[in-house]
Amino acid sequence: METITILLITLALLVALGFAFFQYLYQKEKKIRKDYIFFSLRALSVFLILLILINPQIITNHLEIVKPDLILLTDNSKSVSYLEDDKKLREISESVVENEKIREKFNINRYYFGDQLEEKDSLSFSAAQTDIHAALSETGKIFSNKNNAVILITDGNQNLGRDFRYFKKRSNVEYFPIIVGDTTRFSDLSIDRINVNRYAFLNNRFPVEIFLSSTGWENTEADLNIYSGERKVFSQKVKFSEDLGSAVIRTNLPASSLGVSTYKVELLSPLQEKNMVNNHQKFAIEVVDERTSVLILSDIPHPDLGAIEKAVESNQQRTADIKYLNDKNLQLSEFQLIIIYQVNRKFNAVISEIIDNKYSYLLITGTKTDWNYLNQLELGYSKNTTNQTQEIFPVYNPVFSSFQFEDLGFDDFPPLVDKFGTLEFERNKFNIMLYQELEGVKTGDPMLFISQNSPKFGVLLGENIWRWRAKSFLDYISFDVFDEFFGKIIQNLASKSSRQRLALEAENFYYGNQNIIISAQYFDENYQFDAGANLKITVTNLETEESFTSDFILKNNYYQFDGGALNPGSYSYEVIVPGKNLSKSGEFEVIEYDAERQVASANLSGMQSFAQNTGSELFFPDQPDELINTLLKEDKFKPIQKSRQKAVPLIDWFYLLFILIFVLAAEWFYRKYLGLI
Repeated sequence: METITILLITLALLVALGFAFFQYLYQKEKKIRKDYIFFSLRALSVFLILLILINPQIITNHLEIVKPDLILLTDNSKSVSYLEDDKKLREISESVVENEKIREKFNINRYYFGDQLEEKDSLSFSAAQTDIHAALSETGKIFSNKNNAVILITDGNQNLGRDFRYFKKRSNVEYFPIIVGDTTRFSDLSIDRINVNRYAFLNNRFPVEIFLSSTGWENTEADLNIYSGERKVFSQKVKFSEDLGSAVIRTNLPASSLGVSTYKVELLSPLQEKNMVNNHQKFAIEVVDERTSVLILSDIPHPDLGAIEKAVESNQQRTADIKYLNDKNLQLSEFQLIIIYQVNRKFNAVISEIIDNKYSYLLITGTKTDWNYLNQLELGYSKNTTNQTQEIFPVYNPVFSSFQFEDLGFDDFPPLVDKFGTLEFERNKFNIMLYQELEGVKTGDPMLFISQNSPKFGVLLGENIWRWRAKSFLDYISFDVFDEFFGKIIQNLASKSSRQRLALEAENFYYGNQNIIISAQYFDENYQFDAGANLKITVTNLETEESFTSDFILKNNYYQFDGGALNPGSYSYEVIVPGKNLSKSGEFEVIEYDAERQVASANLSGMQSFAQNTGSELFFPDQPDELINTLLKEDKFKPIQKSRQKAVPLIDWFYLLFILIFVLAAEWFYRKYLGLI
């Protein structure tokens, strides 16, 4: 307490005693008991009032013992039970948790992991995938403020995420890895990975790439077969040796029927193997026939035309033709979408045919655009222009609702160039993908917008879109990101279906290690995205006829259903909007694939690399006592005594007010008793 506060309290006490003395005892020759009682009560009440006004701070010291954290990070994936060491893992975990000396020295925190970190009450060994690196990273974020120890109990078999062997150790964390499972290396043939596209075109051939490996065999020969149903569509003999322990088989298979086709790959040899599960694997491909022909029509040459052609044809489903107005063999009906570049009055016949036949189109303006002609068409937008030009920077619209597209980093994109002028447009007719920014000011006017009703058309204000494609390549070392963005515009505009109030986005097949994700968008009667709807989905297994119903979750400008990992088989689903006469249905197939069964033993080399990289010692299942002794002897994990000083204002002591009220009430009742009131 400060000196000035002590002086003020002393002064308050003197004032209270002096005030009460002059009121009850001063110049009284005969002092009786009631005078002393009144003196005491009045002095106490005045002192309490002055003390509250001074409001001194009461400082208290609290001592506490801060123990370091011990994080028990346990593998909860299926591979542990497949290796038949789940019982041993439980025993190791419990021996650490139940040790009294460990409990005295550490705060024990138990976490389990598979494909993600979880805090559960018990182990189930049900996780379909293992991401050790992510589990280590998440625990590092949770316990980042003080020294702690992490006991990692796992078989070291990871099939998801970054390689845990190269995990970067934090300076305040010590790791104690324990490997469980049989570390014996068995002779084994396996199908490690299959690379195949999700889609193929009808009557074409699609590539398949199969990665094979052999461990423990000196010389062996195996048969690789691919089946479509019961029919063998590919077969090849593969030789392995001590020097050649892996192989990559590439082939092209025919896409002869529309829809989802499931294939089975087998790797068989006459030798006996402990694990035969990784000798079989399935994959699926969806065969489509949705070729889109795009016409790029212009009156002038420009680098944009080539960039647009490349972006369109980046997808094998689409073809693009660049034609000029002087082409006498122009047939608009042969194309699903027409891109009109820098329109002027020479386009009059073409524009009339497009509007009369309700063709879909994308119009791109620029410095050569005749806006006077364009304004006369009354398409829902107009621009009063001058002969000057202006640079237009794009601004991403995160609530665009016609379809999903990502922000490519538009804030850093170079500007497009258009004629200077004021833009007017009917907001209820268009969905805006990109807004305008002029000289650092976000105007709220559209730069790229798409009509809401059929026939569909889009408008991009500004030329030099080739610069966007080049900037995207500099950012991502690939044209794919920009081409996918532009491809979604093409796909949406080329679609002949009119806009629907309930739109779904789902795959026709999922692998067994994937979550079933279905996205949906729901629009009100004015075709505005409705964020307050309650969408429900019912999923039915077509083989067992079992079903379940769930709700969609709102995520930004769309709804999402996550069904988790379902058992292999065929499923149907129906999405409804309760209270509305709207529903959509479909089917999907879950292809059998169990990543956790692809291993025959624990990953000893991986765990040894992790231990070496983190500067720790690798423990084995029969060494729980050695682990506990190491933890107890480690000086870095000693409990710390901390002193905390807490300053509390006297006015926060609410019971002081009750004492004051009690003193004043006592004086009043005493006066009443003596008949002085």
